[in-house]
This record gives sequence, structure tokens and C-alpha cells, in this order.
Amino acid sequence: MYSNDRLIILDADGTTVDAFSAIDKTFALHGMNIGPLSGFQKRRHVFKYLGGVKEFPRNLRKQFARQKRSRLIATMTEVYREEGHLYDGIAQLLERLTGEPGLRVGIVTRNITRDPVATLETLFRREGVDPSRFHFLVHLPLALDKLDAFRAVRAQFEVNPALSFACGDEATDYQAAVGAGIHPFIVSYGFEDFERLAVRHGIPEEVISRSPADLSARLLNALGLETDAANFTTSS
Repeated sequence: MYSNDRLIILDADGTTVDAFSAIDKTFALHGMNIGPLSGFQKRRHVFKYLGGVKEFPRNLRKQFARQKRSRLIATMTEVYREEGHLYDGIAQLLERLTGEPGLRVGIVTRNITRDPVATLETLFRREGVDPSRFHFLVHLPLALDKLDAFRAVRAQFEVNPALSFACGDEATDYQAAVGAGIHPFIVSYGFEDFERLAVRHGIPEEVISRSPADLSARLLNALGLETDAANFTTSS
């Protein structure tokens, strides 16, 4: 029924990739301001790419003209491919995980650049991570549910849910993981902050990592890689 493998599903934007920096620069190049990360993390989805209350009216006029939105996405694609970066320590973590025998490692992403898979492959390669080492890199349109994607990936590799993990930065990532019977790892340095995740969405603080180093240590510990886990400084 099941293989002997283990599985890790990673999110890209806000978990492994510093998406805020890329989005912030893209918007600035188009004369828009999305404000600081602390404000960005607290907004509902519709406001994240349009700016907060103060920035919203101006950004709204700029964003919803079709040609301007197309140019915005083109710029974002260029920024991701040429300047986007992984969070500190994530390249080393990915190198270690993808080299572990019997561990299926890959990305499920909602990245909104042009040709998102090629964009992320370019970014990972430039950051020293060979994307060919991933077992999968799946782009999921916004209209599709991550729950179904998680189930499909797990079924593809016939991995026991008890040996499966999913890492993300939003409440929807947590809900999808739990719904698929997969162990959730959530981070609060991406698109949603700790308070929003723990208080508003009721996610147990025990599964929330406050930094990339914390995530790395928790993952390596969960996989029984105690020696490697000791090399990462945690926030707890």
C-alpha cells in the first residue's frame, strides 16, 4: 500500500523564497508602495498585492488596468529571476534534504510570475540549489485547492501520511496539510505573522517556526538528523 519513503512538501514564496523583498521592489519600480513587512503580513489576501489602507486607492488605480497588471507581472518575473533570493540557511537545508536517501522533496507553489516553474528554477539555480534534485516542482493556480495538490503528491509517491510533512507560511497551508493527514510545519516570517497565525487562525504555536533557522532545526530533528539539527540555531 505504501512505499518506504518519506515526503516533504515545501512552499516557495514566504517559506523558502523571500517573496516580500521581490514584491516590494517590483511595486516600487511601478511607483507603488506596499509598506513594511509587518503591515503586509496582517492584511487579507486582497490587500497584500495592492497595499494597505493608506496605499490602497492609488495602487488600485494602477493595478487593475490590464496592460499595467501585465507589465507588473513581467517586472516581478524579472526581479525574481535576476535578484530574488532564498532565506538565509535555506539553500543548505535543501541541499541536505535532497541528498537524503528515501526522502521525496519538492515544491508546491502559487507563485504569480510568468512561467512560475521556470522562474523558480532560475532563482534556485542562481542561489546554488540544483532544481533537478527536487522530485517535483508544481505550480498551483490560485483557483485550485492546496489540499488536493498535497493529496495528489502524496499519492503519487505512495507515502504514508504519517511519514509526510508540509511546510508553509499561511493558514491555508496548515489547513491543507492537516486535511491531507500530513504533519504541518508553519513559519511566521513569510506572508502571515505569528499573531495572525496563532491567534486569528488558532494554529498551535508549537508548529510555528519564527525564523528559517528554527524551521531548519525542527525539520532536521523531525527526520532524525540530530547531528545536522545541532548545526542550526533555533529561536526557541
